[in-house]
Amino acid sequence: MTASFVLSPGTLALPDLRRLAREPVRLALDPACRGGIEASARTVADAAAGEHPVYGVNTGFGLLAKRRIPPDKVRDLQRRLVLSHSAGTGPELPAAAVRLILALKANALARGHSGVRPVVVDALLALLNADALPVVPAKGSVGASGDLAPLAHLTGVLLGEGEAVVGGERLPAAAALERAGLAPLELEAKEGLALLNGTQVSTALGLLGLFALEDAFAAALVAGALSVDAAMGSDGPFDARIHALRGQPGQTEVAAVYRKLLAGSQIRESHRGDHGTVQDPYSLRCQPQVMGAVLDNLRFAAGVLEREANAVSDNPLVFADTGEILSGGNFHAEPVALAADLLALAISETAALAERRIALLMDANLSGLPPFLVRDGGLNSGFMIAQVTAAALASETKQMSAPASVDSLPTSANQEDHVSMATHAARRLSDMADNLAGVVAIELLAASQGIDLRAPLCSSPLLEEAKGRLRVRVARWDQDRAMAPDIAAAKALVTAGAFHDLAGGGLLPAAR
Repeated sequence: MTASFVLSPGTLALPDLRRLAREPVRLALDPACRGGIEASARTVADAAAGEHPVYGVNTGFGLLAKRRIPPDKVRDLQRRLVLSHSAGTGPELPAAAVRLILALKANALARGHSGVRPVVVDALLALLNADALPVVPAKGSVGASGDLAPLAHLTGVLLGEGEAVVGGERLPAAAALERAGLAPLELEAKEGLALLNGTQVSTALGLLGLFALEDAFAAALVAGALSVDAAMGSDGPFDARIHALRGQPGQTEVAAVYRKLLAGSQIRESHRGDHGTVQDPYSLRCQPQVMGAVLDNLRFAAGVLEREANAVSDNPLVFADTGEILSGGNFHAEPVALAADLLALAISETAALAERRIALLMDANLSGLPPFLVRDGGLNSGFMIAQVTAAALASETKQMSAPASVDSLPTSANQEDHVSMATHAARRLSDMADNLAGVVAIELLAASQGIDLRAPLCSSPLLEEAKGRLRVRVARWDQDRAMAPDIAAAKALVTAGAFHDLAGGGLLPAAR
């Protein structure tokens, strides 16, 4: 059954956004906001009928802003704007992204500072509720003046142009609207510009990357703790006193997670006081320092994206209380670009650390386990090539993590002379997080195999629970078999968020 949700503009929290991306949800607009939307639309209508030039209302766009548009051409101006800006290319955005974009655009316009009529917001929500999702090419935005090309493709469907997917069937926009019980919109002054301006595509893609990172991060904490026990590592580096002296919040919290996960391990107790290894390798010992820094930056980026999801980011902005229409630059997606770059670094570092732990478990000199985690080596290759796969995924992820926000190419005849590149900064995150999920899945498999090889000793109750969830889908490795299905099964657990409860449900912003 599809859940219902009342959209009170400007109040979407991260858990709401995660739910909108991942579940069928019917959105209803809070009636209290309609008066503000109507007042904003009246202000624009008055400006369109007046003699004073107002950007995007009765003028051209970008460098053509000096061209006045006569009143009888204002509607035509908006339609032509949408059609000319539908210039995207590349693969189509996934359904989860399009659902989020529709919700975010409705959320922004409903705040009553964009000059659109309520019918425009209603039309966006009607598409979402009917599961009539516009076909939107993923490439073609530089993240200022907003996500113009992808938002134009989204908007075109409201006009009966382009294509949409309805209930899984790809249809021409006019047929999709009819299937959804909607009529094509005729846009009034500024409405096309308000729909095309804004950072909703960049923000939605950034949010999808954030949600995927949260799932993989929680699983990586569990996998890292399993690796500590499988390698007979020490829990001493997780002592609260060490982390209190540094005072970094994420590090302190992550250390507490490792202490909780490892508490009660028979394996740990079996070698307590044995100083054969004075200090564990960094990939085991420094997990709180690395993963804690990742958590701090993840939370910062999450805050930026949550604020942006509720922002009014088109241009110009309408202030109905004073009758003013002010030009600015809220469409510049630099906050999203920088947040996406931080998330890319966080994903890359998490993958790099997990891959090093996998490599450690393969090495009998470091782990004390059979080479490549399998008995009768030689006849069996065990996890040898799984580690190679993890290395390939981690390396590719590193290559994708170079900052996008430092790049800029001027557009629109140098009128738009600095842009954010936020859209592809955010778009790469889902691919990067998918790579990370693969690396973590391999570590879960390898570390669980290592724990099994320590029998009859058991790990902690929580880690045995984690291993048990994996073993429901993947048997232990006694002799060589195809590894890919095992990796896919473990990865499905990671991407489903199956380890959030073990890692601490309140640790991550959107998963609460």
